[in-house]
Amino acid sequence: MPPVGVLALQGDWQTHMNVIESLGAQARPVRTTNDLASVRALVIPGGESSAMLRLMEPEGLLDRLRERIAGGMAVLGTCAGVILLAETVEPEQPSLGALSVAVVRNAYGRQLQSTVADIEVVPELGPPARSEGIFIRAPRITRAGPKVRILARWQGDPVLVCQGRVVGATYHPELGADRRVHEFFLGLGKEDHG
Repeated sequence: MPPVGVLALQGDWQTHMNVIESLGAQARPVRTTNDLASVRALVIPGGESSAMLRLMEPEGLLDRLRERIAGGMAVLGTCAGVILLAETVEPEQPSLGALSVAVVRNAYGRQLQSTVADIEVVPELGPPARSEGIFIRAPRITRAGPKVRILARWQGDPVLVCQGRVVGATYHPELGADRRVHEFFLGLGKEDHG
């Protein structure tokens, strides 16, 4: 079975690779369009979304990623990854438009306002009903379209969402002990699409 890719241009991509491998799947860093062609699913990690966009540009990676997602490839975006997946971003910047949400960058505050919070998780992900959410300069989802399922909330805001085979978390599930987000994503990415 082809490996699961982790976009390895910027941010803490290695931690996602470690989590994926701890769950029994093979993980591979993705830096080029050839790397992207060799994976069945992709994680877009946290980091700085505008820096990732700049680093994707020379390789044409954003356009190829857009094609793979449109073709059905499963993708998980965490923190900055949600910004790249969103339909609408404030302040305005390019994005993949793969997830029918509007996000505001750094909406919960700058680095000093980063926090660990108790988030509410839907029963679909299994027990327990709460999980640890690690928010670091996190974006806020301010609108979710009708096809978007909300899988977790914090203070009433959606913080984990899914639309088809696209999953977005405004926090960093890879930094906590709860592996349900990655397990859910790996379930969506069992078959290669796109």
